[in-house]
Amino acid sequence: MSIDQDDEILQDFLVEAGEILESLGEQLVDLEQHGDDMDMLNSVFRGFHTIKGGAGFLNLTTMVDMVHQAEDIFNLLRNGERHVDANLMDVILPVLDVLNEQFDNLRAGEEPVAASEELLANLRALNKPESEDGATAEVAPATGSSGAEKADSGDITDDEFEALLDAAAAEKAGKKAASDQISDDEFEDLLDNLHGKGQFDASSADPDKTDNAAKSDEISDDEFETLLDELHGKGNTGKTSSAATDDNKTKSTQSAKAAPGSKPPTQAARPAAPASQAAPKPVAETTVRVDTRRLDDIMNMVGELVLVRNRLSTLQNIIANDEVNAAISNLDLVTSDLQMSVMKTRMQPVKKVFGRFPRLIRDLARSLNKEITLQMHGEDTDLDKNLVEALADPMVHLVRNAVDHGIESPEDREKAGKSRTGTVVLSAAQEGDHILLTIEDDGAGMDPDILRSKAIEKGLIDEEAAERMDDRDAYMLILAPGFSTKTEISDVSGRGVGMDVVKTKIVQLNGSVEIYSEKGKGSLISIKLPLTLAILPTLMIKLEEQAFALPLVNVNEIFNLDMSHINTVDGKLMVMVRDRPLPLFYLRKWLVNGRAPDYDETAGFVVISNIGNQKVGFVVDSLIGQEEVVIKPLGAMLYGTPGLAGATITGDGKIALILDVPSLLSAYAS
Repeated sequence: MSIDQDDEILQDFLVEAGEILESLGEQLVDLEQHGDDMDMLNSVFRGFHTIKGGAGFLNLTTMVDMVHQAEDIFNLLRNGERHVDANLMDVILPVLDVLNEQFDNLRAGEEPVAASEELLANLRALNKPESEDGATAEVAPATGSSGAEKADSGDITDDEFEALLDAAAAEKAGKKAASDQISDDEFEDLLDNLHGKGQFDASSADPDKTDNAAKSDEISDDEFETLLDELHGKGNTGKTSSAATDDNKTKSTQSAKAAPGSKPPTQAARPAAPASQAAPKPVAETTVRVDTRRLDDIMNMVGELVLVRNRLSTLQNIIANDEVNAAISNLDLVTSDLQMSVMKTRMQPVKKVFGRFPRLIRDLARSLNKEITLQMHGEDTDLDKNLVEALADPMVHLVRNAVDHGIESPEDREKAGKSRTGTVVLSAAQEGDHILLTIEDDGAGMDPDILRSKAIEKGLIDEEAAERMDDRDAYMLILAPGFSTKTEISDVSGRGVGMDVVKTKIVQLNGSVEIYSEKGKGSLISIKLPLTLAILPTLMIKLEEQAFALPLVNVNEIFNLDMSHINTVDGKLMVMVRDRPLPLFYLRKWLVNGRAPDYDETAGFVVISNIGNQKVGFVVDSLIGQEEVVIKPLGAMLYGTPGLAGATITGDGKIALILDVPSLLSAYAS
């Protein structure tokens, strides 16, 4: 069976339920440590309840069957009939995995896959209250026996929620008369109120509650019951017959509830609240959902505008006219503001990446018999959506390595005078036009001497190079292909196994990686990334008369070429930078065909570039300056050329090639 992917209701469900699912992952892990947190128990229950309700409305039976079981278990938990423990979470957490798979099926237009019989059986086994001795007692399903408790806690019962959904479906199909059924807008208002987001005026239903309604956007339990009474009054004439038969009955969900024996008030006769107790005015919708492809198109157009801005800025120096200069300066400001605003629309919080790690670390810790806590800082830091998606796999690999290889067993930590529980800290912060991500653990750290000896053993470096290598460079060895310090590779990972893949991915994103460690204290991996990949800050250089763009993220420092600081070691040029020898290359020899007869190799500038754990010096003829460029794909003749990432249009209207420093070194420096 295929699913209609264009169904607007389905897409709304996928977005809203997907957000709930992300929150549930973190909440369940926290709940395992704080099982008596009633607010969290209620929140998790409401999350499952909402997903079940939406799935039921869309007739997704396989999803409903599974989520219904999880919902009932949490109803028992919040009523004190069960308690939270690790074994219970071992059953509940896989529900999220199946839900994610089912959501993927729906996005692909397929029928959601059913949960395994084993999972459903495990859920059914937990869906029973515990007796005092820990055994389970045979009782009726929680959903049929605990409706009163649900109502008392501020949540609607299953029957009430199903009645609400039936009412909405009947309205959409036109199966009921308008006098018996709420409108689509009214139904949306009711759903908003169920989630605490609506503008329901509780004072109109019960004037005694005006003060409370004015103080809070969320309705109280009594007000919620009143709302449910109104809802049932729309579809059940037995409850409010006088209101149902009134020809002037209002179409708003804020209609007043008729008092026994009194004339039902019309909208015109609605009692006015005192000025001091006036209900808040409805707030207009402040968000709109936009296809990401449209945002990409807008970003591309802003990129073109940036190129025009750069061109006009160059012409500004030629046109000696104050009015033209003022207009170009204003355009520059507006373009910069527009560029930043459009970039912000593409931004997503790093929490999109961090959100998966509480569950990941919890599962790894249990499988490795370790005790680990996770701390996260800067989760609200924004990052380009493309970077968020690209960072997921590298970050997972780094966290798995920190848990598996970094954090010691509880027994080893005690022997070392540490607490039994290890800590992994994930941090994100914005630094100028870059994002800094760090993964830190308080584990065993790394021994630089062992790293050097392993590198020699694997033939990655020779003994002479190892002796010249300082500790910081030794730590970076774990990013080398095929490097590992583990004698046995576990099912999880070992620090170094596949770490070169992480480095390659980060470098592809125009980022850099740094590693710091102290034996016995722990390790820290720092990742620096640009805010966006759409517009690239570069250093414009010249080789002869040809302009090239060097990504600014690779530029460390620049100084005049001084031949007294250049030596030849083993036939290779080296430049001394603060008593440290770095490889030196003339870019002119790599990128410009031939040499002018009067070319002077003693003149120019040295640009020190960092590529992952390596630093090199590039000799260039001249410097143009810093410029933001828009990456354009190379034509068929140049596509795939080593060392070239793309092309752009410079401020003077000419074409400049954008250099890909890692592939440049791989192609020419070997």
